[in-house]
Amino acid sequence: MADKPVYLTVEGKKKLEEELEYLTTVRRREVAEAIRSAKEEGDLSENSAYDEAKLQQGFLEGKVQQIEAQLRNAVIIEANGNGNKNVVGIGSTVTVVDEEFDEEETYTIVGSAEADPLEGKISNESPIGMALLGAKLKQEVNVETPGGTVIYKVLKIE
Repeated sequence: MADKPVYLTVEGKKKLEEELEYLTTVRRREVAEAIRSAKEEGDLSENSAYDEAKLQQGFLEGKVQQIEAQLRNAVIIEANGNGNKNVVGIGSTVTVVDEEFDEEETYTIVGSAEADPLEGKISNESPIGMALLGAKLKQEVNVETPGGTVIYKVLKIE
């Protein structure tokens, strides 16, 4: 089974590479030291420090594998999406208006690995992201939410 693509901006890829570097150098050393220190305490059968350190090692290695897989399957996207300011694509920054409440929102469509709603970065796999992908300027899109359908009108695509 082929792994699915992980859409990343150049900035997002760099952040993942930096995190991987930190985890494989600094954190691995810290966890190895914690395991060594706990082993020196003696009986491992009732050594909670050793158990905790081994648990941390497992989490660390899982995170390393996850980031390595994301980088291996990375598809770099341009900061302005497909370069077409008339159609929303991954990497586009889109300003929309909620037609019911007349509230403007601006979102950047990114891959799920980079999504951060507090920064206005939404995943291409989120309900809003999926509804906006392929939308044209001035087009209305319906977004299904737990609270009902929200209608957005695309005002600007960058």
